[in-house]
Amino acid sequence: MASQDLIRVGSYLSVLVIMATWELIAPRRKLTASKLCRWGGNLTIVVLNTVIARLLFAGGVVATAVMAQERGWGLLNWVDWQGWLEMGLAVVALDLVIYCQHQVFHLVPILWRFHMMHHSDLDLDVSSGVRFHPVEMVISLLVKSAAVMALGVAPLAVVAFEIVLNATALFNHSNVKMPLGLDRVLRWFIVTPDMHRIHHSVDPRETNSNYGFNVPWWDRLFGTYCAEPALGQLGMKIGLEHLGPPVCLNLFMMLRFPFVAALGRYAGRTQS
Repeated sequence: MASQDLIRVGSYLSVLVIMATWELIAPRRKLTASKLCRWGGNLTIVVLNTVIARLLFAGGVVATAVMAQERGWGLLNWVDWQGWLEMGLAVVALDLVIYCQHQVFHLVPILWRFHMMHHSDLDLDVSSGVRFHPVEMVISLLVKSAAVMALGVAPLAVVAFEIVLNATALFNHSNVKMPLGLDRVLRWFIVTPDMHRIHHSVDPRETNSNYGFNVPWWDRLFGTYCAEPALGQLGMKIGLEHLGPPVCLNLFMMLRFPFVAALGRYAGRTQS
């Protein structure tokens, strides 16, 4: 556990480099905005989020898991099952929590304001997978911590889940091209870039679909799955149409975005 930070950072950077390279070699869509501007804003906000998380949550969600384990809190601490089974159930349960949290961020106006910044990206590529407002990041950490305490998730399971979540977020936001047959098969087990890209469509019916980050099962189970966008993967427009002319946001603009941007249409509001 002492080396968890090194493992997480190493895996994160490895996936980032792999997906960024894949995007250069085989892009799915032609980008419409300056990559320098977008990557500058997206990467600076992830650095800021990392600093804030360290200051407010010194040990992160793992520290919560350690405390819950030491004090016997949570459902999984009340049973004596095989370690592999408990870890598998914990990872799946946390993924369901993230799916539900994502939907709530689309349903509740004040939460949508902060999550809307993620959807304001003009293109979708691997850097979009780290583009989250600090307020949303803090709320997400609190939700995951509460879930870890309630479930009694072991620290090792938390580390495994965080590694998988970060890797899949980078993967499914990537602008990469893969064989359509492979995509159809993978969609039964993992959220693919073509599947998640639909969630970033300007069409509210498509924006309010495909909420999953890791696995596609929750979208299929709860009726929020969308197989293809109305205009196709190449014709679909990315972003938030109600904001007017496209603007590439720098760090300052992203931080103030929730307080100045119009709400537009979202899951809890059908008309702009």
